[in-house]
Amino acid sequence: MSDQPILFYTWTTPNGYPISILLEELKAVYPGKINYEVKPLDIRTNVQKEEWFIKINPNGRIPAIVDQSRNNFNVFETSAILLYLAQHYDPEHKFSFDPVADPDNYSEQLQWLFFAHGGVGPMQGQSHHFRNYAPEQIEYGKTRYREETKRLYGVLDIRLKGRDWLAGPGRGKYSLADIKTFPWVRIHAHAGIETLDEFPNVKAWVERANAREHTQVGLTIPPRA
Repeated sequence: MSDQPILFYTWTTPNGYPISILLEELKAVYPGKINYEVKPLDIRTNVQKEEWFIKINPNGRIPAIVDQSRNNFNVFETSAILLYLAQHYDPEHKFSFDPVADPDNYSEQLQWLFFAHGGVGPMQGQSHHFRNYAPEQIEYGKTRYREETKRLYGVLDIRLKGRDWLAGPGRGKYSLADIKTFPWVRIHAHAGIETLDEFPNVKAWVERANAREHTQVGLTIPPRA
């Protein structure tokens, strides 16, 4: 392990939690092999739009990392960071799949990772916005994004029938695909979906992920202000 920690810029959002979850899970299975330092950015203050941070993430969003042990290499976008951490810090593929030795399962992981990155996150994020933060109540926006989020949950429910996790052979393996998706779905009520009873396979999957000790630690990073 390098003496120089990975600098992890984040906040208490479902975009940031996948990174802290993976970092904590990696710390548990590779003791002493990974070191990181949390840099909380209170996005309510727009600090993420300041010039110093734009040099790290041109998009001005969290999360982002600076890997000091690899020539201060910057990575932004949640899914890109997850893939980077798996590439460099998960040599035994505990939470990922080998793209050369296991290409089909690697592809499945990418498919579900991108499904969350391009579907669940943006659509549920819009539901959050129209329900909780929009300066005026627009019923069309609230309904459209809630229903689209429910449709995506339905896709997850189909995938999880007879499975524990989204990617991998048999019942699957807890991987980047789950780590990316789960932090969104766990706060379904914020999107206007009060229960997951309509999606029993998704409900059981959320409970399984919630039961993981190091995943739970990741959900506390950074502490809520």
